Amino acid sequence: MSDFPRSPRLLKGAIIGKDPANPLAIVVIFQYNPDTLTRTIQAQTTSSGEGGSSKNEAMRLKGPPLESIKIDVEIDATDQLEQAMAPATSMGVHPALASLEMLLYPKSALVIVNEVLMRAGVIEIIPPEAPLTLFVWGPKRILPVRISSLNITEEAFDTDLNPIRAKVSLEMQVLTYHDLGLLSPGGSLFMVHQVIKETMATINGAGSIASGDISSAFSPK
Repeated sequence: MSDFPRSPRLLKGAIIGKDPANPLAIVVIFQYNPDTLTRTIQAQTTSSGEGGSSKNEAMRLKGPPLESIKIDVEIDATDQLEQAMAPATSMGVHPALASLEMLLYPKSALVIVNEVLMRAGVIEIIPPEAPLTLFVWGPKRILPVRISSLNITEEAFDTDLNPIRAKVSLEMQVLTYHDLGLLSPGGSLFMVHQVIKETMATINGAGSIASGDISSAFSPK
């Protein structure tokens, strides 16, 4: 009997927050991959919003485009509850929701330290940084992002009112090397993403030429 699987292994998307203080706190592997992913891409040109720009500047770019991503994620603890698996039995999907929400919270320890410093008379308090957040959607798309908003709909509850099923709409802003710096971990990841995209665009162009699509597109009608 052959051990060859009848269907390919499905990779799972994920949201990962890089938090050295607590590396396990922000790891959310999608239970079900979203059916759709919406991307909005806006060019950054030197002439955008600048009246009187030289005609020679019309095609110049200030940097990579602004990109936002929207996805809807479903979280369901029904199967875990049927098998009496923790932590679903005591907390439902609270832990998964908390992992996503913590991407928007400053660390409690830093908030307390800043409060102590402020009461001690320190004038300048440095706002705490959010963890470096990565949106993982297959090996060709690992992007540093900032979570813009979470829209959470809790749809079912257990006897202790723990949510056992929820839908989360995420809006993310992709961060580039212009935002993070080219030599930073996040900036380097974005550059790798751009190089992969350039390579795939070249493959597409070569395939179009080989199939004659380009010559037919420019031939007179």
